[in-house]
Parts: sequence; C-alpha cells; structure tokens
Amino acid sequence: MRDRRYVAMHRGGPLSLEHHRLLALWAAACAEHVLSLFSSRCPMDNRPLEAIHAARAWAQGELSVGKAREASVAAHAAAREAHDRAATYVARAAGHAVATAHMADHSPGAAIYALKALRSKANFNESEISQEHDWQIAQLPEEIRDLVLSTFATKFPKLDL
Repeated sequence: MRDRRYVAMHRGGPLSLEHHRLLALWAAACAEHVLSLFSSRCPMDNRPLEAIHAARAWAQGELSVGKAREASVAAHAAAREAHDRAATYVARAAGHAVATAHMADHSPGAAIYALKALRSKANFNESEISQEHDWQIAQLPEEIRDLVLSTFATKFPKLDL
C-alpha cells in the first residue's frame, strides 16, 4: 500500500513540489555516495551515473518526468546486467533516485539499496553500514527528515539501524 504522504499535490496528495524535489536530491546523494562500487566493477557503464544526473536535473526543473523514467529504466537494466551484487544494488539505488521524479516514495529505496550494496561487499562490516546510514540521515534536509525517518521506522524496521 502506498504511503499517501508521498503523493504529490498535483495528484491530490500532500507532498509539495519543493519537498518532492528535496527527496529526489537526497536520493541522488545516497546513490552517488556508493557509486564507486558500481564504477569500479562496471567501468564502461555510465547508466547509474546518468540516472543520478537525471534525478538532479529533474529536481532543478531541467528534465521531464518522462525522461527521468527513461533514465530509471536504463539504470535498472544496468542492475540486471551487472555480474556483481554490490554493483547491482548501486544501479538499483540510482534507478530509485531518479524514479523519485515519477513517484516520490521511491526515494527511500535509493538509501536502502545503497546500504544493501555495502552489505553485499565481500569485506563489509556492520559499522560501515551504520556509518553510511548515519551519513544518509545527516544529508536529509530538515523539511523532509520526519517523513523519511518515519518511513524507515515503519517500512524497514528489520534494518535495525
């Protein structure tokens, strides 16, 4: 069931365009923070990076939702084609970041997939996951902090972060 708080005002929900854009920018930052896990494994594939750029362009009013959706589809295709779990999760994080333009409730997915990317590394440690989540929270603009944190608490309680 969709969380109504993420429904944009132009669709009859409470989410302002300003907050929608902040969610996209935050999601892009979360994906970009782990992008090296993709780039180091798939150096010839720029689709996740392009998706992150597209998320930011949409948030600045420079890209249509349709073009953002195309970038999301491309990032998810990169995820399917990656032969490394961490790279797959990073590409999914980027795909969710740019998909936020279409549906704002994709934004927490970018953060969750970024954490999954770190957790899937062969040499991960739990403190690294906790530090990343703390970093993600520190990047949250005050205007959307409560929305995202309550989503983490209700939708992803098993993360135990």
